[in-house]
Amino acid sequence: MTTSNLTRRRFLQGMTAATLAGPTLTGPMAERATAAPRSANQTVNIACVGVGGKGRSDSQKTSVGHNVVAICDVDEQRLAAAAETFPKARKYSDWRKLLEQNDIDAVTISTPDHMHAPVTVSAMQLGKHVFTQKPLTHTVYESRRMAEIAADKGLVTQMGIQHHATARLKLAVHAIQDGAIGKVRDVHVWTDRPGHFWKQGLDRPQQQDDVPSSLHWDLWLGVAPERPFVDKLYHPFHWRGRWDFGTGALGDMGCHLIDPIVNALELGPPTTVRAEGPAPLPDSGPLSCIVHYEFPGTKHTEETVHVVWYEAGKQPSRDLFEAPSDWPGSKNGVLFIGERGNLFVGFPEAPALFPREQFADFQWPELADHNHYTEWTSAIVGDGKTSCPFSYSAPLTETVLLGNVAYRTGETIQWDSKSLKAVGVPAADAFLREEYRPGWEIDGLF
Repeated sequence: MTTSNLTRRRFLQGMTAATLAGPTLTGPMAERATAAPRSANQTVNIACVGVGGKGRSDSQKTSVGHNVVAICDVDEQRLAAAAETFPKARKYSDWRKLLEQNDIDAVTISTPDHMHAPVTVSAMQLGKHVFTQKPLTHTVYESRRMAEIAADKGLVTQMGIQHHATARLKLAVHAIQDGAIGKVRDVHVWTDRPGHFWKQGLDRPQQQDDVPSSLHWDLWLGVAPERPFVDKLYHPFHWRGRWDFGTGALGDMGCHLIDPIVNALELGPPTTVRAEGPAPLPDSGPLSCIVHYEFPGTKHTEETVHVVWYEAGKQPSRDLFEAPSDWPGSKNGVLFIGERGNLFVGFPEAPALFPREQFADFQWPELADHNHYTEWTSAIVGDGKTSCPFSYSAPLTETVLLGNVAYRTGETIQWDSKSLKAVGVPAADAFLREEYRPGWEIDGLF
């Protein structure tokens, strides 16, 4: 069987029934198959899938004090660069072949969005702990299944949203939950993406270019529908604006920016989601979009709470801030509006309370950053737990991705979270759960 025609389904079928039920292994991997915690003096053997771009820093930061035993990338040039950092690691272009290596305890997944769930689920089915970049998945359905599988397997999981670990977000969450601005009724959140970072509002290109000899294009496509390679368009970065591979500005930055909202207010799933923007295109995200979420109230909010998402540089009116004229603002930020004032926190600006004179005597507590990456490996060896496990980050991702569903359908979504249904909007089904390319079906997902 060649690498090019080795499907995930056939890969798993080729393993023993005992392995599928839980790998029958000896030594350290026997612990990993059942997700039993290791003693704190042992190291974790890590495999890294996607080692360019964000994958480069993910692999380097999670490996501190531990062993990278395997690296994988569909781009041979990126793979070679990572091999200079991890010369003892075995090299792969196909992640399915990597998962056959039997000394792996844990896997980082830093691929384009559409491959997060296939690789992560396949690793979890084999008892591997996983660190998966944001957004956790490409679809709402994938998020729900990944949380279920992680819980069933008892695995240590983490979604890569490193801002969650910063003192500035901890301070914002603390102030909200301590009642500094009273009960929250509205939240406004904005980003400068896509803008000059990548382009959206595009039709599918008609040209076709030769695939570079260093790129395994079929493996890059993975579960996505087949299409021709176009030079400098999809790989290595501009895939974010294409629906088959990315999740647009909302998927890229929403997991970062909506995280402190969900965390501070302890929000469950939204009840209603609607979006406004230009007419949807089948291939690409919008030039700009505004999404309105309605959530049931919590102990930190009024009876309901309204969250508004803005992108491509759009922002709420400055009148909402009650900030002084010398306030510099932010390109990426969150504004909580409460009954006794407002709280702003930016990316990377520190939290601030407005009107400034009203909170002149407010005392911020002493809080420190923690390491989002080593938190995961520490939890694997039995020291603490992760702050963004799939039990938290999968519902967060569902909420984020529902904005894209509302935009692409052009309908107001009345969300039935229990059944994963947009009530009365059957067109949403195709965006909540996608078909994988034939031959790329993933056991445990469907």
